[in-house]
Amino acid sequence: MMNDTVYLTILFDYYESLLSDRDRSCFRDYYFSNLSLSEIALASGVSRNAIHKRLKKICDELYLYESKLGLYEKEKKIMGLIHDEVLKEKIKEIL
Repeated sequence: MMNDTVYLTILFDYYESLLSDRDRSCFRDYYFSNLSLSEIALASGVSRNAIHKRLKKICDELYLYESKLGLYEKEKKIMGLIHDEVLKEKIKEIL
């Protein structure tokens, strides 16, 4: 089974445009820049708990988007059916 953090970052790649600028920034700070909740809270001028709640909301949204749209699962299924590496790369460009 895939690590939740890895799975969330993959989902973020698919659905980040559906999030607000503030939510994208918060997610990037925590998951990609490895900032602590306290560091993000200080920079944002809110409490650590507010950042924790926002990240929970963002993660829930990403899971919801995948459950409704299924873009990641569909790509995995398509790529599993294709054995030609050049064709796989061309499809990835389109997706």
